[in-house]
Amino acid sequence: MIAVAPGDPHDPQAAALLAASHALMQSLFPPEDNFFLDIDALCAPDIRFFVARDGDRTLGTGALALRDGYGEVKSMFVAPEARGKGVAAAILSRIEDEARTLGLPELKLETGTLLHDAHRLYRRHGFRTCGAFGDYPADAGSSVFMEKTLG
Repeated sequence: MIAVAPGDPHDPQAAALLAASHALMQSLFPPEDNFFLDIDALCAPDIRFFVARDGDRTLGTGALALRDGYGEVKSMFVAPEARGKGVAAAILSRIEDEARTLGLPELKLETGTLLHDAHRLYRRHGFRTCGAFGDYPADAGSSVFMEKTLG
């Protein structure tokens, strides 16, 4: 059974997944279009970091970054062998629940143009394409920006 709870980015299993995610992003996109947070940044007070586990095994990660007037979905990654089992959906639901609890009116995210499975996940969960936001450059050629209003 998948359980999603607050976690520590420095936990060895979580850190290994984050390293795999960063390596994948670096292999797919140019350095100027990589906007992932490093492990220390995921420990900041304005970040809520979550892990999905099945027993003692960490299957995925995700984070909510608290921004001025919205929350940003960050560090979504699922171990390749756990994909297609609802792990990403469970993490995203937990992030949405946290954002609602904090009274945030919307969620936003940036993802890569080549990450088609991620696009489908976010659309299934009510996200729609939007323009660049926050500190992201408007001309980030490898980025897709999405948002969702929370009710």
